[in-house]
Amino acid sequence: MNDSNYIWLPAPTDLTLSSDHVHIWKIDLKQPESQIQSFQKNLSSDEIARAERFYFPEHRQRFIAGRSSLRSILGRYLNIEPSQVEFEYQPRGKPLLAAKFAERKLFFNLSHSQNLALCGVSYTRTIGVDLEYIRSMSDLENLAKRFFLPKEYEVVKSLPLDQQQQIFFRYWTCKEAYLKATGDGLVQLEQIEIFLTPTEPAKLLVSGNWSLKELAPANNFAAAVVVAGTIGDLCTWEMI
Repeated sequence: MNDSNYIWLPAPTDLTLSSDHVHIWKIDLKQPESQIQSFQKNLSSDEIARAERFYFPEHRQRFIAGRSSLRSILGRYLNIEPSQVEFEYQPRGKPLLAAKFAERKLFFNLSHSQNLALCGVSYTRTIGVDLEYIRSMSDLENLAKRFFLPKEYEVVKSLPLDQQQQIFFRYWTCKEAYLKATGDGLVQLEQIEIFLTPTEPAKLLVSGNWSLKELAPANNFAAAVVVAGTIGDLCTWEMI
């Protein structure tokens, strides 16, 4: 999986994004309360209302940190303040940039797990990102049998227990990233074919022109990005 070991660097002041490039941003959602209060100033009234509906304080804080960071990231490409970024929402709740920004042809996708988030940004092309914390699951084999293709399930089942979790979440993030890129909620996980092994990077075996890259943003995390077309260059930035 050598291609997943990207170096996460601070982004340059002058960001350029061409049509064959993809930028991935790593966001630390665990922030002190003073920073959360500062982040909240960037949010819209509906985002603040949504944050207040979370029952657990850590979930509220993660949402505020993630949404404010997303606004900061997009603001850098649009050359506007984070609070000036406006969103529209698809029926399934996926945020898009408002129609007023349509001529910028900027696409993005956000995924979070535990205290980490990833934001993928591309120019002119749809993008999907998925991130999962690799954790112990008592029903892992049953889930693999239900949501994976038979040959994928056999790969998971054939491995020692200590390797099954990592392989399971690699499959899962690759499939979810594809679903998020296509925006097709009707396609099921078991209809998306992924080839991978413990030592080889994943390959997306679907019709159409799509590119898949796996990422390793932190220990015990699996992640993947899928983009329409070819990924000429993938830059991994760390949100500071």
